[in-house]
Amino acid sequence: MTGFLAVVGATGTGKSALSLDLATALREAGRPAEIVNADAMQFYRGMDIGTAKLPMEERRGIPHHLFDVLDVTEEASVAWYQPTARAVIDELTARGVMPILVGGSGLYVSSVIHDFRFPPRDRALRERLERELEEEGLPALIERLRLADPATADRIDAANARRVVRALEVHELAERGHGAALPERPVPWRPVEVIGVSTPREVLVERLDRRVEMMWDAGLVAETAELLDHGLEQGVTAVRAIGYAQAVAQLRSELTEAEAIAETQRLTRRYARRQVSWFKRYPAITWVEGGSAEASELARRVRP
Repeated sequence: MTGFLAVVGATGTGKSALSLDLATALREAGRPAEIVNADAMQFYRGMDIGTAKLPMEERRGIPHHLFDVLDVTEEASVAWYQPTARAVIDELTARGVMPILVGGSGLYVSSVIHDFRFPPRDRALRERLERELEEEGLPALIERLRLADPATADRIDAANARRVVRALEVHELAERGHGAALPERPVPWRPVEVIGVSTPREVLVERLDRRVEMMWDAGLVAETAELLDHGLEQGVTAVRAIGYAQAVAQLRSELTEAEAIAETQRLTRRYARRQVSWFKRYPAITWVEGGSAEASELARRVRP
């Protein structure tokens, strides 16, 4: 059996269900398995409805790690996550437990399963770029990144100012000889079997749109109001989460409920497209359709 498993794919494809099936099959075959979260927004305490976090009572008694480990005022970063997740995986392996890494945050997943080294940070450079962002605007920085590093500019979320600033910081540091990131050809950190969960596009779009509506019905706006009381807007990462940002706008009367839902649906669909593109680049991955007989058979075939 491989060193650990990774279950990846776009939001709404059925990763959680498959990971539970895999863990159950392993347990029945005599090898305990536990789940390690690789969804950046599920790190946060109190962000439950908008992240589709699996309730405790639906986890089948299987231990879940790296859920609810950050306050909404704290920053989630890949540089923090990589050593944290790897330490959990090493600890589980040492106990004879099969780790199952589960999530759709591509950079977070890649940081664990691939030989991924981080460029250093330069506070003065970052502060200079943030001043330029404020003075020149995001489009100017995106154009600068496009001229300096077209491949990164095409890959990055151009609407995320924080990511654009970091990309420019990394590029300038690389020019000074301090670059370090994913190798040209991904090299595994540990032996890993990666399982990609997919869903036909038309089915996924309908499912995601409905899921957003269900989040509003389940009380996402009330959950967001409570998170605001706990400092959501003082955070760097959590406040930008799709759904929560729109719920905040609704609470501020900047969007109607219908507008907030529609905007969340649009951004969720766009995010899912980026996730699919990210994981399609993985050189060795077994794709199964979520909830299919093929996925069930895969779970049954798992052996310690």
